[in-house]
Amino acid sequence: QVQLVESGGGLVQPGESLKLSCAASGFTFSSYAMSWHRQAPGKERELVAFITTSGINTHYADSVRGRFTISRDNAKSTVYLEMNSLKTEDTAVYYCKATMWTTNYWGQGTQVSVSG
Repeated sequence: QVQLVESGGGLVQPGESLKLSCAASGFTFSSYAMSWHRQAPGKERELVAFITTSGINTHYADSVRGRFTISRDNAKSTVYLEMNSLKTEDTAVYYCKATMWTTNYWGQGTQVSVSG
């Protein structure tokens, strides 16, 4: 069955870094665009970063551009989100999503907390 499993979240201080991973299985990973989204308490889920199937093209939310980097390894069926210079406002549950046409798969999320 389809699975997207995020990992790498945790509690860090402002200015520190984290790298999230999302391991996919049960579908042809290289055929799906991938994205990271986040949802903070009391707020709507928002797009953080997007990467095309080949990995050549990426897109970032204004709030994270220059600090976060999305990448993918199609051989490992994994998408990454490297997060640098973390801020308290980056605190949220982070989800990965796979998209092909009208088909979307979501992971279960991983908590990122920035405090200190």
